[in-house]
Amino acid sequence: QVQLVESGGGAVQAGGSLRLSCAASGRTFSSYAMGWFRQAPGKEREFVAGIRWSGGSTDYADSVKGRFTISRDNAKNTVYLQMNSPKPEDTALYYCAVTYKQYASSRYRTASVYDYWGQGTQVTVSS
Repeated sequence: QVQLVESGGGAVQAGGSLRLSCAASGRTFSSYAMGWFRQAPGKEREFVAGIRWSGGSTDYADSVKGRFTISRDNAKNTVYLQMNSPKPEDTALYYCAVTYKQYASSRYRTASVYDYWGQGTQVTVSS
């Protein structure tokens, strides 16, 4: 079993910055990939960013590319999402997720391929 705990959410003004963390425990952190997703009220959960644990290749949704950065710290079993220049439309509940399976790269943008999820951390961006 794996536990994922997100932290770092809160209120931020547009143009500011925020860093989300996702700490994993309960299993050797040999995951294949981790992802950040978000869900705003009345909307479906959507992919934000992903990172392969081995090699560190990353992927971003077009809406956040150039503003958000995903990174990992192997020693701390933690994944981060650095949010720079957030916009009001980035307001959502942010979740991290982990998968232990290998897929074609594009499938890591799909929530269903992930095995475990955190409880989410709220990010509210004001204009």
